[in-house]
Amino acid sequence: MKAVGVTRFGGPEVLAVYDLPEPHAGPGQVRVRVHAATVNPGDRYIRNGAVDLGTLRPPYILGLEAAGVLDEIGPETVTSLRVGDPVMAVAAPAEATGGAYAEYVVLPAWRVARAPAGRSHAEAATLPMNGLTARHALDLIEPTPGQTVAVTGSAGAVGGYVVQMAKSQGLTVVAVAGPADEELVRGLGADLVVGWEGGLGRNLLRAVPEGVHGLVDTVGAGAAALAAVRDGAAVSSPVGGVRSPDLRRRSIRSSTALYSEYLDREGARLDRLRDQVEKDELTLRVARTLRPEEAGTAHRLLETRGIRGRLVLEF
Repeated sequence: MKAVGVTRFGGPEVLAVYDLPEPHAGPGQVRVRVHAATVNPGDRYIRNGAVDLGTLRPPYILGLEAAGVLDEIGPETVTSLRVGDPVMAVAAPAEATGGAYAEYVVLPAWRVARAPAGRSHAEAATLPMNGLTARHALDLIEPTPGQTVAVTGSAGAVGGYVVQMAKSQGLTVVAVAGPADEELVRGLGADLVVGWEGGLGRNLLRAVPEGVHGLVDTVGAGAAALAAVRDGAAVSSPVGGVRSPDLRRRSIRSSTALYSEYLDREGARLDRLRDQVEKDELTLRVARTLRPEEAGTAHRLLETRGIRGRLVLEF
């Protein structure tokens, strides 16, 4: 099978296409014929060697999420899915099963769920990991209907999902975005849009003088926005918790959002994401599709930080 990975660590240029034996599903596992795998910021840490790969042998296959067709069910595997079903999955490049940048990936059955109906494989691939990250980030701040939540990086893949999830549960959303992205984030449902120029905290307070009830920080703005967060409120971030002496003094909770915390063996959270897509509460955004041979180009584009939606490798 065709797979994209690395035998040495470094920049985008180390990515290459390899011809590897097809894996097969064992007990408790299923095999997915991958048609689309997203290119996520986390993929860089496999590529550059920042993640400990333990005893795995190269080539190290990248990719955290994928979509395709279930094509093999291992013995003694309990699943409601059937061969031929369109599915989405969360992969684990640091585990023996390997990453999603491959024509086939074998995974524990609980990491695979039915894909949203009527969506392409490329679109479906953008949902599982990014959607779980957004869901966890929003749940960590424990908002209640009617409250106000600020979201940095609201035009990005995770931030955009947070905006839409917040709106679907009756929250007022203040999106932090540049002028070029204002129309985009308003289209996702943002009630107010503020920029960075002149100071983020100041801009947020100008928009919400009483302060926001919570902040989801997807870009690492950190303490810059704390002035606009109410005392006793909460902040969460998928790129590391906010650090500031103001947190304890003002009783503000800070938490790190991790998609792995929301991968439940019953698949309920992935099913919920699919349901929200099918109800048009979440928008699946593909920035561009590329061939496996263009993986290096995809990683270079990712590092420009100007991508809206997700880059997707199609197999």
